[in-house]
Amino acid sequence: MGQAGTAPPVYVHMNGANEFLENVVVVRPVQAVVFVDEDTGPHTIVGYDPATGKTNQRFNGAVAGTPGPGHPVHTYTIRFRHPGLKYYYCSVHAELAVEPGGVTQPKKRPTVHGFGDPMDGLIIVTTDKQLLRDNPATVHKRILPNYFGG
Repeated sequence: MGQAGTAPPVYVHMNGANEFLENVVVVRPVQAVVFVDEDTGPHTIVGYDPATGKTNQRFNGAVAGTPGPGHPVHTYTIRFRHPGLKYYYCSVHAELAVEPGGVTQPKKRPTVHGFGDPMDGLIIVTTDKQLLRDNPATVHKRILPNYFGG
């Protein structure tokens, strides 16, 4: 792997089960994170601060659904310059709620289908080589064969 700016992107896939398949990924500073919508429905990727509950205007994207297998998939790409933890959720399928103790976390919207977990995730931005090696194998593939829709 080359310098952080030349490192290949890390892919996070979304499917019809309303989940981020790779819900925890690790990237180097300025390495691209590409959210891939392999679902017919749209999704959002909204960054938030669990301590304050505030959303991040810069880490805020919408991804259109894909009509079906064989069609081009829609994506949203973001890069982070500074190390840290970047929390996010899909505002179509989850909503932020303050938990006991004051921490804000996404919870599944009661009106959406999919698994019982909220559609959320975490990006760890670091230079720690061990953490960078622990990514799921699927982060290296833009499209996951036979994955469309769920």
